[in-house]
Amino acid sequence: MSANRNLHQAKTNKKDEFYTQLVDIENELRHYTDHFRGKVVYCNCDDPRVSNFFHYFAYNFRVLGLKKLITTCYKNQQMDMFSQHDAERAIWLEYDGTENETGVPSVEDIGIHYLEGDGDFRSAECIELLKDADIVVTNPPFSLFREYVAQLIEYDKQFLIIGHQNAITYKEIFPLIKDNKLWLGITPRGKDMLFDVPTDYAKELVATKKEGSAYRIVDGVVYGRLGSACWYTNLDYRQRHEELILFKRYSPEEYPNYDNYDAIEVSKTAEIPMDWDGAMGVPITFLNKHSPDQFEIVGADTEFTGKLGRFYVRGDRKYARIVIRHANV
Repeated sequence: MSANRNLHQAKTNKKDEFYTQLVDIENELRHYTDHFRGKVVYCNCDDPRVSNFFHYFAYNFRVLGLKKLITTCYKNQQMDMFSQHDAERAIWLEYDGTENETGVPSVEDIGIHYLEGDGDFRSAECIELLKDADIVVTNPPFSLFREYVAQLIEYDKQFLIIGHQNAITYKEIFPLIKDNKLWLGITPRGKDMLFDVPTDYAKELVATKKEGSAYRIVDGVVYGRLGSACWYTNLDYRQRHEELILFKRYSPEEYPNYDNYDAIEVSKTAEIPMDWDGAMGVPITFLNKHSPDQFEIVGADTEFTGKLGRFYVRGDRKYARIVIRHANV
């Protein structure tokens, strides 16, 4: 199957049409400002008509000290202010700062270029733009998350992107987390993220889904809801090195061993025993609080259990677990 057909199929996945709100971008990116100075930022899954990533970087270009901002989007998704509505071609935008008094980019400030292809992030044209970038920041299609991250790793790029929390358990993603090549961003996981959605899909959500679960209405506007969305990055930040304060001590009654692996079950991150030097199984939400200075990630339960897939305690199957141990023991 061609890359273009794959991308077309991804576009039918409604969660691929969720557009990140500016407030969520601002809340996360404010912790990384030092990383952006003098850098080329590439947003390669962003229709600039609706992309708040484009808005954030263009309007904060001077504050962040960027060298250049590049944005690409899939074909026939052109910003109205640039489009004459006479073409169905993919475009890419390039902005390297503005000299006007307001610091807000005008049409003349932004270089608008046409792509020969359709703007697929895997196309040769977009890969050439990727090669020139320092940091990639966007909300890529969830259905193509594995391929998207693989490309970033292949080209050794820094990145800050949004994905589904379940991606933690993907066989292509977890090894990167284990090897300290990728980690979760600072926005608390489990915190609801509300996304702008196309009008037709908003109507579909209201007609077929439950409010508060799949969507929320705020001031009369329908937003898609993804409580399972989170940020993934390889940009370091101070809070990542803050260690958990541990207060529990090990006892065999409270921390039973698994039936099928030599480790103890720790059902809550806050209850990790301070005095246990061996392997421990913890929920994947542990990664919300993980400091690489405090804990070593040994692996995922599926790496150690074969066909069983998960850990068991006295015959009771547990949810997904990450195996950790105290660092420097």
